[in-house]
Amino acid sequence: MMPSEGDERRAAVPDPGLIPGGNDRLKRQVDFLLEIDRLKHVLRQTILLDGSRRENTVEHSWHISVSAMLFAEHAADDIDLSRTIRMLLLHDIVEIDAGDTYCYDEQGKVDQHARESRAADRLFGMLPDAQAAEFRALWDEFEAAATAAARYAHAMDRFQAFLHNYFTEGRIWREHGIRRPQVVARMQPVERGAPLLWQYVLTLIDDAVARGYLLP
Repeated sequence: MMPSEGDERRAAVPDPGLIPGGNDRLKRQVDFLLEIDRLKHVLRQTILLDGSRRENTVEHSWHISVSAMLFAEHAADDIDLSRTIRMLLLHDIVEIDAGDTYCYDEQGKVDQHARESRAADRLFGMLPDAQAAEFRALWDEFEAAATAAARYAHAMDRFQAFLHNYFTEGRIWREHGIRRPQVVARMQPVERGAPLLWQYVLTLIDDAVARGYLLP
């Protein structure tokens, strides 16, 4: 879901006069920190497990980062866990500008990467140059999914949302008429990044079909 039109782009900006020594680097870091507060207002398709509301993107980022720590022993390859967690904490920041694109929305995915790349340019560009380059490189690494850390990060990103779909009795799957082959295809990164979890996913997919949570 896109941020509402009423959102202020810059809800708060640090007063340069209050920054110690007028330190521009610190000002840009604080400015970025204040800006990413807006991510708390971006709502995802995922429903909380109690069914009360949709999760916001900050909650998702926290949950998948904890997942990465929790399931690290099941990663397909040796991974730099710290790098994986940094990727998971940063990769959805672009939704501040680009909004959340539902993973089964084929039309929305047509320009998703372009929208998110522009958002990455703006948001990470707020930071001091070296830090901006570091954060952007982590975002690009996640997008490419070519390293062990990024493949595992993708597995965690998909696994958390899948569990929410299953344990909310397929509420969002049923709303959108999602079918088994779509979910199997969507969950392929789990097979590559965490094979044991992939076995669990396949078991839950079959059970979801049997229970009517998911169309065959």
